[in-house]
Amino acid sequence: MPAALARIATTRPRTVVLVWLLLLVLGFGFGTRVFGDLTSSVEDVPGSESVVAAERLAELTPQGEDFTAVVSASAVDTPRLRAQVRDAVTDVRNQPGIARVPDPYTTRGLVAEDGEALLVPVTLRGGLDDDAEEAAVGDAADRLREITAGEVAVSGGPLLGEQMGGRAQEDVARAELITLPAVLVVLLLIFGGLRAAGLPLLVTVSGVAGAFLTLYGFSQVTEISVYAVQIVTMLGLGLAVDYALLMVIRFREERARTDDVARAVHATVAHAGRTVLFSGLTVAICLSGLVWFPSPFLRSMGLAAGAVVVVDMLAALTLLPALLALFGGKIAPSGTRSRGGAPAWWRERGRGRARGRGTSAGGSGASETSGTSGSGASGSGTSGSGAFFARLALFSARRPVAVTTAVVAVLALLALPAFGMRINIGDARQLPHGTEARQLYDTVRAHYPAGTDTDPVQVLVGPGAEPDREDEILALPGISSADRERPTDGTVLLRLTPDGPVDGPTATRLVERVRDLRGDEPVQVTGNAASLVDFRSMLADRAPWAVLTVLVGLFALLFSFTGSLLLPLRTLATTLLSLGAALGVVVWVFQDGHLAGLLGGEGLGALSLTAPPLIIAIAFGLAMDYELFILSRMRETWLATGDPRTATVEGLRRSGRVVSCAALLLAIVFGGFMTGGFSPILQIGLGLTLAVLIDATLVRMFLVPATMTLLGRRAWWAPPRLRRIHRRYGLREAPAAAPEPVRQAPPSP
Repeated sequence: MPAALARIATTRPRTVVLVWLLLLVLGFGFGTRVFGDLTSSVEDVPGSESVVAAERLAELTPQGEDFTAVVSASAVDTPRLRAQVRDAVTDVRNQPGIARVPDPYTTRGLVAEDGEALLVPVTLRGGLDDDAEEAAVGDAADRLREITAGEVAVSGGPLLGEQMGGRAQEDVARAELITLPAVLVVLLLIFGGLRAAGLPLLVTVSGVAGAFLTLYGFSQVTEISVYAVQIVTMLGLGLAVDYALLMVIRFREERARTDDVARAVHATVAHAGRTVLFSGLTVAICLSGLVWFPSPFLRSMGLAAGAVVVVDMLAALTLLPALLALFGGKIAPSGTRSRGGAPAWWRERGRGRARGRGTSAGGSGASETSGTSGSGASGSGTSGSGAFFARLALFSARRPVAVTTAVVAVLALLALPAFGMRINIGDARQLPHGTEARQLYDTVRAHYPAGTDTDPVQVLVGPGAEPDREDEILALPGISSADRERPTDGTVLLRLTPDGPVDGPTATRLVERVRDLRGDEPVQVTGNAASLVDFRSMLADRAPWAVLTVLVGLFALLFSFTGSLLLPLRTLATTLLSLGAALGVVVWVFQDGHLAGLLGGEGLGALSLTAPPLIIAIAFGLAMDYELFILSRMRETWLATGDPRTATVEGLRRSGRVVSCAALLLAIVFGGFMTGGFSPILQIGLGLTLAVLIDATLVRMFLVPATMTLLGRRAWWAPPRLRRIHRRYGLREAPAAAPEPVRQAPPSP
C-alpha cells in the first residue's frame, strides 16, 4: 500500500494536492456544521434505568427541567431590589415555555437567613423541543440578569451543561492560539527552514478539516459530544505533527543519499510510510475500544478520534509525499540547514562544535561516536544527537537489570494513586471562580445550608409496589430532606435530597440502597446520582470487551509489524506502566488536591468521568506510536545484521531524535490545554502531557533498551508456525544498509 501511494503522489502530485484542497474547503465550509449538532450531556447511557425513568417522569409530569438565579447584595429586602426582582419574576412567568417561577419573598427557604441572598428557581414546561427549550432558557436568563440592584448569577439544569461546554470550547480556542505558534517555532528550530517546518502544519490543517467532515457525517446517525471537537483538535494536531516529522526527517535522510527527489520520496514512503501506516492503525485500534460503550459521549469520542487518526494517516501518506515531490528539492538534506533557517552565527557555532569533536561537518557521511556507519549518521540528523541517544542505549545495555528495576519502581510508585481513583459527574466547581455557574455555586454554599439547590434522587414508585415501600425508602440513611408527589396513574414520585454533593458517595449509595430494597417491584430511580451509578455500571460491564478488543488487535498488528511473539507482550507491559504513572499523577493532583492550585484547578475528591477514558485511550495510542517509531529502526538493523545489541543501540540512535522532537511537540500541544481553567480539560491536558513525556523519556530511552538487552535474540523470536504465518501475511521490507556491530557494551548478564 505505501508503495502504491508513493507512485500516485510522485506521478500526479498536483492532482493529490487539489483533492486535499477540495477536502479542506468541504471540511471547514460544510463539516463545521457539526458544531450545531453537538450535545453537552456526558453521563447518560441510552436504555439505562436512569434514562428510562427520566423519560417516564417527563410523560407523567407537566414540568420540565429547571435552573436557578441567585441574587446577592448586602441586603436583599431593600425596596429597590424587591421591585426589580418581582418585576423580573412576573415577566419570566409570562414568557413562553415557562411553567413556574415562585416569588422568592413569599416562598419559604428562598431568602437566605442572613438576608444577603435570594434564589429564583425557574421551572420549564415539559415536552419542549430543543429549540423551544433553548429559547425559553435564554430569554428567562437574560431577563433575570437585568436585575441591577444586586449581583445576579444564573445557572443550573440545561444552562450548566451549556456553560461547561462553552467553557471547554473557549479553553480549546485559547490553547490553539498558544500552541500553533509555539509548534511552528519548534519545527523551525528542528528543521531550520520554513518549507520543511510548514509541511507538518499543512498536514494538521488538512487532517482536522477531514475529521470535521467525517464527524458531520456521524452526527446524522448518532449523537456527537461537544468534547469531540476538543479531541479532534488535540489529537489531530499531535498526530499530524508526529507523522509529518517522521516523514520529513526520513526524506531528508534519503535526500542525503540521492539527488533524485522522486526516488527519495519513494524510499521515504517505503520505510517511514510503513511506520505511519502501522502507527495510524495502532492508534485507531486503541481508540476503537471506546466504540464498545453505549454512552454517546464515549462512542462519539471513539468516532471522533478514530476519524482524525485515519485522516491524519492518509494525509501523511498522500498529501505529504505529493508536497515533497513538488517542493522537496528545496528542502535541505540531513546534515545541512535550509536557506533562511538558522542564523549564520548559530550555523557557525554548530560547525565549530563539530570541528571540536573531530567530526566532519559534511552531513550524511559523518561518522558517529557509536561506531556506526554513515547511513546511521543521516538518521540522527546531526552526529551529536545520534551519539547522545546511542550513549543512552549503551548505558541501559550495560546494566539492564538495574535500569529495568529502577524505572519500573519509579513508574509503579507514580501509579499507586490510580488504584484509589474515583469518578463523578462533577458540578460547577469544575469551572473557574470568575464564571457565572461557579459564582452561583459559591454564593449558594456561602449563604444557604448544605443540600440547597442540589439535584435530588428521584424515585418513581409505580402501582403494584408494596404499600409500605414508600415509607421504607424515606427511612433510608443519607437523606437530608424529602417530598412526595402523586403525578398520575397511581405513581408516586419521591424527591430525596441526599447529604453531601449530588454525585458524592452518599448520593450514589442512596441510589444503590433504593434499588436493593425494591426487589422486583415497579420502582425506578433517576437523577444525576442515578446516572452516575448507571455510567459506572456500564463501564464495568463493557470495559472487559473493550480491553480485549484493543489487546487482541494490538497484538496482531504488532506481530505483523515485527514478526515477534515477545515484542508485542513487552510493548504492552511497558506501555501500561507509563500510562498508569501518568494517571496516578492526575489522581494525586486533581482528586487529592496536591499542587492543583498551581495549574489553576483544585482538588475535587474525584476525577471528571470524561477524563480517565480519554487519557487511557489517547495516551495508549500515542505510546504505541513512539514504540513503532523505535521498533521500525530496530527491525531494519536486525534484518541487516542479525545482532540484537546492534539493533537496539542503532535503532534508538536513529529514532531517538524523532521520538524526542515528537514528544516535545505533543507536550506543547497538550500543555496548551492546561492554560484554561475548566477542570476536565486540565485533567486531560496534564494526563496526556505526562503520558507523552514519561513514555518518551523513562520508557523509550531507558526501559526499552534495557528490556531488549535482557531479551537478546529472544526479542525477535516466534514459534515456527507463527513465523510461517508472518512470512505469508506479515509486512516485509528490504533491510537497510548494515551498520557496524556495536562493541562498546559488554555482554549482558
